[in-house]
Amino acid sequence: MNNLILPISQIIVSIILIALILLQQRGTALGSSFGGEGGSFYATRRGIQQKIFIATIIFGALFIILAVLNLIF
Repeated sequence: MNNLILPISQIIVSIILIALILLQQRGTALGSSFGGEGGSFYATRRGIQQKIFIATIIFGALFIILAVLNLIF
C-alpha cells in the first residue's frame, strides 16, 4: 500500500496541473484571429488569473518533486 502512494499522488497532481494549464487564458489567442492587433498591448495578470498562474507554478514544482521521489524510492 505504501508503494502506491507516490504514483497515485503524482497522477492526481498531474491531472490538476493539466486543468490549471488549460484554464489559463491568452489575451491574443482569439483577438488576433478576428483582426485584433496581436502584440500591441501588454496585460498583467490580476485576480483569479494570477492565482491560477501561481497555483500552476506550485503544482509544477510539486510534480517534479514527486517524480524525483518516485525515482529514489
